[in-house]
Amino acid sequence: MNAQLPSRSWLLAHPDAAGEWVWSIGVEAQLTAAALTCRYALRGDLAHVRVMAATGAQRADGLWRHTCFEAFVASPHGPGYYEFNFSPSLSWAAYRFADYRAGMSAPSLTRAPELQVRRTAAALDLTATVQLAGLAPLESAAALRIALAAVIEEDDGRLSYWALRHPSGNPDFHHPESFALELRPA
Repeated sequence: MNAQLPSRSWLLAHPDAAGEWVWSIGVEAQLTAAALTCRYALRGDLAHVRVMAATGAQRADGLWRHTCFEAFVASPHGPGYYEFNFSPSLSWAAYRFADYRAGMSAPSLTRAPELQVRRTAAALDLTATVQLAGLAPLESAAALRIALAAVIEEDDGRLSYWALRHPSGNPDFHHPESFALELRPA
């Protein structure tokens, strides 16, 4: 983990799955005592990026199979973490893992993540705010370890994988080395 990374940064394309039509994805994360807000700013030729049609704010599984933005969030203590998926369609998903890719369950959220999306021909901006109330141990942590990521589906069905840091091997946002950002409440 690199606690020196700023809360604003760039996602890096995985070297084995970089894609062709996305030029950059900027990210910013803010933590307060009550919520985590993540902002994603994708720049590219969106005519070649598949984005699911807006369906309204609802929970949905399998969002990572298409264009979506992700945040993996853990307390510095213990092996467990949460995964949040945010789709430009306004669908979202939340999962709790007891350990690395193990013990997955659906957490009870006090409120659904709040999503805002703006799209132009060359930009896709998504802001997601997750309330931490009821998400033990996140709601009481003095700091959180965070992995920000994105899966981008191109018009030919190819997926590219973007993250603050990629461990060696296949794309794996769950890997402990992916948790490259440490935030304290502002």
